[in-house]
Parts: sequence; structure tokens; C-alpha cells
Amino acid sequence: MRIVLFGPPGSGKGTQAAVLKDHLGVPHISTGDLLRAAVRAGSPLGLQVKAVMDAGQLVSDDLMLDLLADRFGQPDAAAGFILDGYPRNLVQANALDAMLARIGQPLDGALLLEVPHEQIVDRLAGRAAAEGRKDDDPDTVRARLRVYAEQTAPVADFYRRRGQLTELDGTGTVDDVQGRLRAALAALAPA
Repeated sequence: MRIVLFGPPGSGKGTQAAVLKDHLGVPHISTGDLLRAAVRAGSPLGLQVKAVMDAGQLVSDDLMLDLLADRFGQPDAAAGFILDGYPRNLVQANALDAMLARIGQPLDGALLLEVPHEQIVDRLAGRAAAEGRKDDDPDTVRARLRVYAEQTAPVADFYRRRGQLTELDGTGTVDDVQGRLRAALAALAPA
């Protein structure tokens, strides 16, 4: 099964993907982890990523797609993947769609975790206190949520128009949300 898991920062994507990958037997591909692994590996793509990151710039969409195509071609992704953290905007969604079509691995669906913004602010404030993360203070979280609303939320319409979007309540316990995700995936699975 090939899915995109997305939602606002703090919606639990990473937590849920980590549990779901074992259930599905496919890798959880986080773009942040992918970038760091490429740099550590010192591959030709990794060296390009390192040069961009060392210059303090954002990795281009083209370079990110090359990294994703390479990752999707690895043996553990033959049965599918859970993509987390990408696409973040409509340009990336269109590019991902074209790349997946080119390599013959179209998405089975996109799962959107919906959580009220004030609940996210509270969740991440707790994480900031527990882990000392400065990017999780309430003002920063609200700014990240505004960027999400402007850039990433329209990706839901992209998948909705294709009949690939499943919107899920991302509130409750990890097990509650996991149950909703598994039910949604069962509905996506071919008969």
C-alpha cells in the first residue's frame, strides 16, 4: 500500500506512521529522515543535499523528488510506503503524482489527520516543556499552523479531486487514531 499521511504540525503523523508501518509491513518515509540519511550515506545525491543544507538553503523540489524516487526503488518499498512530510504544497503534489506515475507506483490514497489548532498548540506546548523544543512554543506553533493553512492544506483538495483523500479525526489516544487509520486503509485495500 502506497499512502501519503499528512496533517498540520503536531497532528501525530510521525507517531501514527511509526505504528502503522509495522502493521502494513512497509517503510515510513519521512522526508527529514530521508535527507539526513542521504547526507550520512555520502551518496552522490547525499553530497548534493549536504552542499545545499550547508549553504543554509532549502533542498529543491527536484532534488527531493530524486531522493524519493531512489528511496521508492529500494527493496523494502516494493510493497509500498507511508510518506510523511511530503508533499507540502500543490507544486510538490503535482510533481510527486507525475513521478509516481513515471515509476509505476501510483498512490493508493492520502490520509489527512485533522486536529483542532488549539489542541495542537496545547499538545506541542507539552512537548516543548518535556523535550525543550523551541520550535514548539505556542507562538511558533501558531506561525507554523498559518503556513500549513496557506501552503499544505490546499493539498487536501488536490487529493479530494482525485477521489484519494480520506479525512480522519486525529484526536484521542494513539490507539484511537490508529484504529481509525486502519479502518480507512482497509477501505482502500483492493478487494
